[in-house]
Amino acid sequence: MAIDATAAAGNASASNTGRTRLADSYETFMNLLTAQIKNQDPLSPMDSTQFTQQLVQMTGVEQQLLTNDLLEKLVTNTGSGIQTSVSLLGREVRALHNEAKLSAGKADWSYKLDREATEVTIEVVNSLGKVVQVEKASGDDLKAGDHTYSWNGKDRTGAQLPNGDTYTLRITAKDSAGATVGVTNFIKGVVTGVEQTDGKTLITINGVQIGWEKVTSIAEAPQQTAAADTNPDNSDSDTPPSEQAAT
Repeated sequence: MAIDATAAAGNASASNTGRTRLADSYETFMNLLTAQIKNQDPLSPMDSTQFTQQLVQMTGVEQQLLTNDLLEKLVTNTGSGIQTSVSLLGREVRALHNEAKLSAGKADWSYKLDREATEVTIEVVNSLGKVVQVEKASGDDLKAGDHTYSWNGKDRTGAQLPNGDTYTLRITAKDSAGATVGVTNFIKGVVTGVEQTDGKTLITINGVQIGWEKVTSIAEAPQQTAAADTNPDNSDSDTPPSEQAAT
């Protein structure tokens, strides 16, 4: 569904203008009403029906403006990727991100080296900014291209950290001349949720929420490998399959 950004901007401008005029009109109306009440004849008080109707009309206009605001947000949400994000549910994606949640005693990241490095330092940082684990990459993990890092959830003393916390992967890479090698961090996993928060579309990957616009690749979710023998009654039998079928 295509969204006309110019039209949406025009609608927003019209709503803002209407709200300003309503505020001005309401203030003017209240000033006039106050002046009328102060100067009315005590023996012949003014009829309250007319200004009550005007208040009702102004309230109706205000409600309409609020409705317009809601519709504008819905249009913005549609244009910002909510429809596209819903289609990602159940798909495996890779997105630009350096955070992962520790689950079942492990957390996984992916990263890319722009070129070959001679030294790669991998640090796992907790939410307080403390480095809980440090490792040095070696072998093929120093080459240019994509790599993965799997953390066992243990800190530098060997203690197992609790599941559920989110950690940041920080990588520093240098070449033989000591120059910095560019590194890009990724998170990879199946999209399990889509949410709208403050006008932003967020998707959930491995328990972590990130902006849908950070997705760089999409693939079908990996299927679990079926068991070689689906008949548990014959799993321990030494009889060949052809003879089992015959019996």
